[in-house]
Amino acid sequence: MNIRISNGRLVDPANRLDDTQDLFISNGRIVAIGRAPRGFAAQRVIDAGGCLVTPGFVDIATHLREPGQEHKGTIASETAAAVASGFTTVCCPPNTQPIIDTPAVVELIHHRAQQANSARVVPLGALTQGLAGKVLSEMAALKGMGCVGVSNAREPVTDTNVLRRAMEYATTLDLTVHIQPRDAWLGRGGCMHESPLSTRLGLPSIPAAAEAMEVARVLMLCEATGTKVHFGRISSGRALSLITEARQRGARVTADTGIAYLLMTADDIGTFDPAYHVQPPFRGEEDRTALRQGHKRGDVDALCSDHQPHNRDAKAAPFESTEPGISMLDTFVDAVEGGRARHRRPAPGRGFCHLCAGTNTWP
Repeated sequence: MNIRISNGRLVDPANRLDDTQDLFISNGRIVAIGRAPRGFAAQRVIDAGGCLVTPGFVDIATHLREPGQEHKGTIASETAAAVASGFTTVCCPPNTQPIIDTPAVVELIHHRAQQANSARVVPLGALTQGLAGKVLSEMAALKGMGCVGVSNAREPVTDTNVLRRAMEYATTLDLTVHIQPRDAWLGRGGCMHESPLSTRLGLPSIPAAAEAMEVARVLMLCEATGTKVHFGRISSGRALSLITEARQRGARVTADTGIAYLLMTADDIGTFDPAYHVQPPFRGEEDRTALRQGHKRGDVDALCSDHQPHNRDAKAAPFESTEPGISMLDTFVDAVEGGRARHRRPAPGRGFCHLCAGTNTWP
């Protein structure tokens, strides 16, 4: 079929394109931009006025909840949300139930994704069995089934020797180790950023040092083992500066942050609003500014949604008793565009939209 997509804002960073032009497709391939090629007769015309026309987005952290927490979301529902928001590939962390630490779970996820026939799903395998931080997972088998990296999700590996051996094993397989840095003891049990506000609210807190200390530990092992390490959901300026310095020394490290950390601060919690309970917590204005500047400089390699759908009951409790995480696939593009793109509120039950409730806008 010949398709003409008209009046859309074409954005293609690889070709330095950002302009309102028509796009012409024939037999599933782009054949022209701007003017139709000779002899082209459109069988279908799509009016993309007010919309972005881009290559498919890839999200590096989308919690699909299936298997194990289908009451929050399924592979079918969340990949449909991803496609509706422009994401054609999503990366699934290993903290499903059961954990993605066996080939059977990977096979199940691929099967359900194929049935859903929406976004492509690429899973991360578990770094340690059960994410318990004690016994290494069968990384070779997980890679053979299609895992693109390994991670312990939000669970820290407290035994430094186990972490070193895991990184060495991953290096032999050319697998990237994904780390969500959090010191196992500093700030344990906390639910918001350590600040005068946390003291005033009486909530247990997590200092930014909890993130920076774990980044420093992992970086030392990274430089000793030569492992490719990706730090996910960086929330503090100090942690980002450590990563940048290590990269300048030749360490094979990259980093991302969630789009919400460029928009929100701890002050948005207001009076115990559980919709803003996330891990790592939203930091102060100084950290948010550092992340924004780091993104502009290229020190932040990627922005992700860190999409974590919840049922309403998960947020219907006192702040520290609620489950952390927010639904962000629905509003990711609008966050980047600062409200210029079309924005729809999530359907009932699809989670909490911070852009509907929040007041911050993209600079």
